Amino acid sequence: MATERDRITYQDYLQLPEESRYEVLEGDLKMVPAPGHRHQQLVGRIYRVLAGQVDEKGLGEVNIAPFDVILSDDTVVQPDLLVVMTENLGIIAPEGVRGAPDLVVEVLSPGTAKRDRGIKRHLYGRHGVREYWIIDPDGLTVEVAVNQGGHMETCGVFGAGDRVESQVLFGLDLMVDVLLAGPAR
Repeated sequence: MATERDRITYQDYLQLPEESRYEVLEGDLKMVPAPGHRHQQLVGRIYRVLAGQVDEKGLGEVNIAPFDVILSDDTVVQPDLLVVMTENLGIIAPEGVRGAPDLVVEVLSPGTAKRDRGIKRHLYGRHGVREYWIIDPDGLTVEVAVNQGGHMETCGVFGAGDRVESQVLFGLDLMVDVLLAGPAR
């Protein structure tokens, strides 16, 4: 945890070079390694499936990383994907999302898995994200967690042959096999 003197703010973050990806987690600056090929394949596939259905049903807007989510002055994240429901589109600003998206999706990778399952899960709950999906490309699962009083509670882990059951995006037809299809690398 950063001391008060060492805390990075959103204004400090804006001064960082654009050629690298960073997040600010409660004032601590963290470099985000570039994702690998399989990770990017999955993010692209999930985006296409999710955005297609969200757009078709007029539920809101889907965005893909890198896209800043400014949860507070000392917490700026770049989730792999995020959904802002139609009634909350006002939180989308030119510089990114200012506030909690309704749904955040993170695809685990070796360099980010611990952070995605730990501090980011905690921060998403504390800052009001309604639902959090953790995609495990090795286990071929989608863990769905919902916000319960400021912390994320897992309500299901879905695998091959399962339909992902979202508590936020009602009526979507999302099969794990479709979301995570493709050869493992």
